[in-house]
Amino acid sequence: MKPIMVPLAVFLFLPLFGLVMPFFSPVAAGLDLQATSTLSHLWSFVLGEYIVTTLALIFGVGAGVFVLGVGNAWIIASYDFPGKKIFQWALILPLAVPAYVMAYLFVDLLQFSGPIQTALRILLGTDALWFFPDPRSMAGAIWSFSFCLYPYVYLITRTAFIERSRRLIEVSETLGYSPFQGFINLVLPMARPAIFAGMALALMEVLADFGAVSYFGVQTFATGIFKAWLSFGDRLAAVQLALGLLSFVLLIFFVEQSSRSKLRYSSPSQGRSLIKRLTGKKAFFAFAFCGGTILCGFLLPAFALLQLLLKQGLSVDIRYLGWLSNSLSVASLTALISVALAIFFAYSVRVHAELNWVNRLLSFGYALPGAVLAIGVLSFLEFFQLAWWMSASLLVLVYAYLVRFLSSSLQSVEAGLSRITPSMDGSAALLGLSKSQILRRVHIPLLKRSLMTAGLFVFVDVMKELPATLLLRPFNFDTLAVATYQLAADERLAELALPSLTIVLVSLLPVLLLSRVISKS
Repeated sequence: MKPIMVPLAVFLFLPLFGLVMPFFSPVAAGLDLQATSTLSHLWSFVLGEYIVTTLALIFGVGAGVFVLGVGNAWIIASYDFPGKKIFQWALILPLAVPAYVMAYLFVDLLQFSGPIQTALRILLGTDALWFFPDPRSMAGAIWSFSFCLYPYVYLITRTAFIERSRRLIEVSETLGYSPFQGFINLVLPMARPAIFAGMALALMEVLADFGAVSYFGVQTFATGIFKAWLSFGDRLAAVQLALGLLSFVLLIFFVEQSSRSKLRYSSPSQGRSLIKRLTGKKAFFAFAFCGGTILCGFLLPAFALLQLLLKQGLSVDIRYLGWLSNSLSVASLTALISVALAIFFAYSVRVHAELNWVNRLLSFGYALPGAVLAIGVLSFLEFFQLAWWMSASLLVLVYAYLVRFLSSSLQSVEAGLSRITPSMDGSAALLGLSKSQILRRVHIPLLKRSLMTAGLFVFVDVMKELPATLLLRPFNFDTLAVATYQLAADERLAELALPSLTIVLVSLLPVLLLSRVISKS
C-alpha cells in the first residue's frame, strides 16, 4: 500500500498542475508577454467587475447565512417552544435544493408573471407594482444563496451551542447582563470557530456556483471562466480567471483555519444543557423565525416546483429517461470508485500513520470549485494533446468528480475506522491474518454503514454537480443538472420541473439521514 499511496495521491492533484502548465508551454516563446497582455485586457474590461461582484456576493451571503444559521441554531439549542421538534430537523431541508434550482424557482415565484406578483396586483387592483424589487439581481442572488446554504452554519453552530451549557447565560445574568447581552458577549465569541467553519463551507459553495449566478446575471469569476473558455476560446484567460477564483477559495480556507487555531480557549462545558421554556409572544416570535426560514428556504421552492410540474401536465420530455440514466450511471460509478479509494487511503494511514498528511491534502479537493477543477483538467489534457479523450469516454468526467468529492467519502470511512479499536487488528494478526485479510474480513464488515453513507453522499454530490459536468461531459451526454440549466437558460421553466424535482428527491436522502440523527439527539 505504501508505495502506491503517494503516486495515486499525486495523480489526483494533476488538475492543480494543469492550472500552471500553460505558462510553461514550449509552443510559444513569447508566452509571458501574451499572459501579461491577456491579464491587462481582463483587468481593463471585466476583472474589476468580477472582483467587486464576487466580494459583494461573499459579504452579502456571509451576512445572510450568519443571521439565519446562528439565529435558528441558538433558538433550537437554547429554548423550548411549540413546533421545536419539527423545526430542529426540518431546518436542514434546504440542503436538498441545489443553488441553481433554488435560483430558478425563486425567480419564477417573484417575477412579474409569478404567483406572488399576480396575487398582489389582483389584491391591490393595479397593473404594475413599481415598489416590487427585481428578483433577477444581486439582491436576489444573495437572498437565494442565503436560504439555500444557511444549513451549513446551522448544523455546526447548533452542535456548538448545545455543548455550551445555558449556565453561561445564567453566569452572565449574575453579572448584570441581559440574556441577549450574554449571548453577544459570551456565547457568540466562544462559538466563533464553529460559525466560521459553517460560513466557510457556505461561501465556498457560492464561489463554486455557476448555474445560479449566471441565471441572476451576476458576473463572477465562475461566469467569466465559462465565457473565456466556451465563448472566446481563450485558454489562457480561463486559466488566469480560474487561478483568481482559487485565490478567493484559499483566502476563505486560510481565514477559517487561522480563526480556529487561535481560539484555543473554546471547550465544551460539562453537564446537561438547560432549556428554557418560551411562552406567549416570545414563543410566537421563535416559531415565526424558524417557520419563516423553512417557508422561504424549502416550502415555497417546493410549491413553485410542484406548480411548474402541474403546468407541464402529463407530458414528459422524451429525453428525460436519457438524462436520468446518464446521471445515475455516472453518479453510481463515481460513488463505487470513491468508496474503494477511500478504503484504500484510510486503511493505508491506519497502517502507516506517518502518511496522514496525504489524506489531509486529498481533503483539499472538496474546496476546489467545479469550474477551477474543470479548467485544470482541460489544461492538463490540452498540454499533452489528449483533450479528445473527453468526447470518447466518461473517464475524464469521473476523474474530475473523484478529485472533487473523494474527501467526503474519505472522511466518512476514516470516522468509521476510528471506532474500530486497534486491539481488533492485533487479535486478527495473532490468528494469522495478513493486513489485506484483516481489511477484508474484519474492517469492511464493520464499516458497512460508513461505506453506505460515504457512497450516498458522493452519489448525491455528483447528481447535483453542474460546472464541471458542463465543461467535461462527452458529446451528447447530458445529465439532469445540465438539462435543468439548459432549460432554464432557454426560459423553458415548466419543462425543468421534472429533472429539478428528481434532483431534489435524490438529494433528500442524505438530508433525511441527517434529520434522523438530529431528531434522536
